[in-house]
Amino acid sequence: MKINGSQIVIECLVEQGVDTVFGYPGGNILNIYDALYKNSNRIRHILTAHEQGASHAADGYARSTGKVGVCMATSGPGATNLVTGIATAYMDSSPIVAITCNVGTFLLGKDTFQEIDITGVTLPITKHNFMVKRIEDLASTIRQAFLIAKSGRPGPVLVDIPKDITAQECEFTPLHKGDDGAKDLVLHNVNFKRVVSVNVPSDEEIQKAADLINRCERPIIYAGGGIKISGAESELLELAQKACIPVAESLMGRDVFPATHPLCTWMVGMHGTRASNMAVTESDLVLALGARFSDRVIGKPEKFAEHSTIFHIDIDPAEINKNIPTGGQLVGDLKSILKRLLPLVEKKEHSSWLKKIEQWKAEIPNTYSVVKQNFVNPKFMLETVHKYAGDDTFITTEVGQHQMWTAQFYPFAKARTFITSGGLGTMGFGTGAAMGVQIANPNARVVHIAGDGSFRMNCNELCTIARYNLPIVIVLVDNSTLGNVRVWQKLFYEKRYSHTDLDFGPDWKKLADAYGVGYVKASSNAEFEDVFQKAFAQKKPCIVDTMVDKDEMILPMAIPGKPIDEQMMAWEN
Repeated sequence: MKINGSQIVIECLVEQGVDTVFGYPGGNILNIYDALYKNSNRIRHILTAHEQGASHAADGYARSTGKVGVCMATSGPGATNLVTGIATAYMDSSPIVAITCNVGTFLLGKDTFQEIDITGVTLPITKHNFMVKRIEDLASTIRQAFLIAKSGRPGPVLVDIPKDITAQECEFTPLHKGDDGAKDLVLHNVNFKRVVSVNVPSDEEIQKAADLINRCERPIIYAGGGIKISGAESELLELAQKACIPVAESLMGRDVFPATHPLCTWMVGMHGTRASNMAVTESDLVLALGARFSDRVIGKPEKFAEHSTIFHIDIDPAEINKNIPTGGQLVGDLKSILKRLLPLVEKKEHSSWLKKIEQWKAEIPNTYSVVKQNFVNPKFMLETVHKYAGDDTFITTEVGQHQMWTAQFYPFAKARTFITSGGLGTMGFGTGAAMGVQIANPNARVVHIAGDGSFRMNCNELCTIARYNLPIVIVLVDNSTLGNVRVWQKLFYEKRYSHTDLDFGPDWKKLADAYGVGYVKASSNAEFEDVFQKAFAQKKPCIVDTMVDKDEMILPMAIPGKPIDEQMMAWEN
């Protein structure tokens, strides 16, 4: 059948199982928006307040479901407003497809109104990107974009379509059932092996890994976000229990292993627990699963697990030996590798090692047991959220102190329930992400933990939350400062708090009222429990304005550039 480019976009999205797109219209993408209008019974469009919110929402949709999230924007500033969200998805291996529409092909390169070379801009922060200059290539390009985004190590893909291509017509052939469009990769000279194929280790390589695990006496698993991307949570649990190996998690891996399990040592790294950091330091084997050895995890590289063998399993060969030299590696899909590895691993007890782990677990800063008048204790806040929200609620965060407190104190039990920006550390990410999570999971609940500094960056998305009546509870950690930056100014800049105080508004109640969103305030632990319980029960959008002391610290803390076992466990003013 012969249809125009805009309808081809719609047909391809439907083929890929897309039910929702997030976006904001503009002149050069109007043809696609007209097609969305005509096909509103097939694809739901969520109009965000800003294109950045659309990209974060698509990202949240993807992270919570494992499916590809989709966002759209027009040319020029519309496209560039997606960039931060695309970069955020790229750093955390989240599969999104961003569709932008540029000026007509005959106007490209002429500094036309609202023209931008968005493929050039996003080249370093996408897994791949395309500009479609022939209508005949449009369907195959969109199919390839989805295949690339979700295959291998997932990531964002951008498709830029000149406006005239969206209006032209050509023959369209629907995909046959079971066809993913892989054959079309040849059309654009894409390196198929690099972006789609996955290495499969040999039996000998798997056996060597098993032998290493069976010989060790002080093992620790360093669990990263790749575990949930691969869907290997059950295999991780089985491995840890069979070989009696403690599990330390990265920020992105905080929800891949049950927090209440005796083998869980929680987060490792700069703000990791004493147990995780000491276990890595004194181990004889670090089994890194789907993790990338971020600088926030390893501290001083030459001191990280310096007496240990580091064995790295990851789908991306580029991560092997990138930040830390390894003593062995397996490259491939984590779930498949663990399935092959498990029968070869022997049952162990490691009783003396686990006894030492328990001793380190007892080393906890007493800072968060202190009750301060007119403020809410961060640890109490997170424990209370879990008390009423339970294990099935999705928790999103912005970036900063509140994010680290969430990672330190929230007892995550299920994969994909912790949605946060790790690699890029994007302030403003969480509000859009919370929208995407809620829309992708309409029968679930979402609690958004937001610092007041981050929240003001994209609080305009309150209008989106209100318009679509998304029952998101926003726990606003209100300390009137850029808390994480203030900590560094306190420690390393002799308390010169340069431009970090946020004591000039806005009035959060008035803002909530303006958008038609609920508002409650808590200035003590008792108040917080009371108002949060009621706000969560209402199943309506609400801001819980939570007063926190601006001088609260994030402890433990490993000083940047120092070994991770040299942790600050207390702070004297």
